[in-house]
Amino acid sequence: MISICLLPTALPELFAQTTSTGRLTLADRYGIMATITSASSTQEDLHLVDRLLYGLRRGRIQIVDDLSSVLVKQF
Repeated sequence: MISICLLPTALPELFAQTTSTGRLTLADRYGIMATITSASSTQEDLHLVDRLLYGLRRGRIQIVDDLSSVLVKQF
């Protein structure tokens, strides 16, 4: 079985990125899943997940099929 681990500062960054773009990507959804299933999630982490879900319900955030919202420059 594959274990998904979230970096300690990843959820606040995910929250900031998602709320600024209004888009929830596939990578973001995996980050949320890692937070929910982790035994080491803090109350602050779960509060951020609740706020993201609230934004989804209110239509402020849309689920997209993009892998990530990070743009990569090609040289």
